[in-house]
Amino acid sequence: MRFLLDAEQRDFATSLNAMLAAADTPSVVRDWSRGHHTSGRALWRRIADAGVFALAVPETYEGLGPRPVELALAFVELGRHAVPGPLVETVTASTLLASLDDTGPAKRLLPSLATGESTATLATGSYTLDADMADVRLAVSACPTPTELRLAPPPGHPPSPSLDPARRLFKTPLGGELLATDPPLAPALLIARLTTAAQALGTGLALLDRTVVHVKQRTQFGAPIGSFQAVKHQLADAAIALEFARPLILGAALTMTEEDVAAAKVTACEAAYRTARTALQLHGAIGYTAEYDLSLWLTRARALRTAWGSPDECRDTVLSGGDRRW
Repeated sequence: MRFLLDAEQRDFATSLNAMLAAADTPSVVRDWSRGHHTSGRALWRRIADAGVFALAVPETYEGLGPRPVELALAFVELGRHAVPGPLVETVTASTLLASLDDTGPAKRLLPSLATGESTATLATGSYTLDADMADVRLAVSACPTPTELRLAPPPGHPPSPSLDPARRLFKTPLGGELLATDPPLAPALLIARLTTAAQALGTGLALLDRTVVHVKQRTQFGAPIGSFQAVKHQLADAAIALEFARPLILGAALTMTEEDVAAAKVTACEAAYRTARTALQLHGAIGYTAEYDLSLWLTRARALRTAWGSPDECRDTVLSGGDRRW
């Protein structure tokens, strides 16, 4: 498959990258980790103004989508700048609401999600990401059967410990308004895995860029460590792994099949995780410190590796030849 981005797509990614580069996202991430969402919500509105969340909402509900390729490009940049919040969950919730047979919930909730006036999170298990700040909290429960989609109440407990402090996890509360029975989950899962893969790719690229800068500046034996062959090989391996993931993500965004999306997800997340380990090793002791900005991407890479499907689950999907399409 030959795939080239058009000028409009390239300009979209470039403008989003420039906007986020000027936003001082490390300070936003640290505020978010402490439960202070003011700066994060301000950044969220700017991302929404750029049209990111509208890409997952059909035009019927005042959106621009669905446009998976543009969503993937956007989430690479969101990952590159470590933007916090339920980004994947919002576009996943939008996809799920748009897929319902009953259009009532979609008409009620999707327009504000497209414009960024509302944020959403979606839980398919025991924990909900950023439930304390989300305006729309969707929960999918398989017990009792059949599967139910509910509009969950606010969390009643403080957040649970999380590997990535910026990913605040709350126990999913029971009850809430019933929106649908046996909702179509497959399209939403595809979007969740695709955007997680793209976010992981951006995270890995940021880790690689920061490490390259570091090894040019840090010296040992009178020379920059970046001049050592062993260091060059480690960085080259990380760069190759990340670049191999990029076409898989774009190809999956075109086909939107279970198999292609799962392959993109496992490849991108494993590449980002490998890059994180390399970055940590080459930074030395400073890489372990929470005060150093590198840690914001290190913990994100590890958390994304198992979000919306572990590597083993994604590999099983690829090997079983999943063939459902969006």
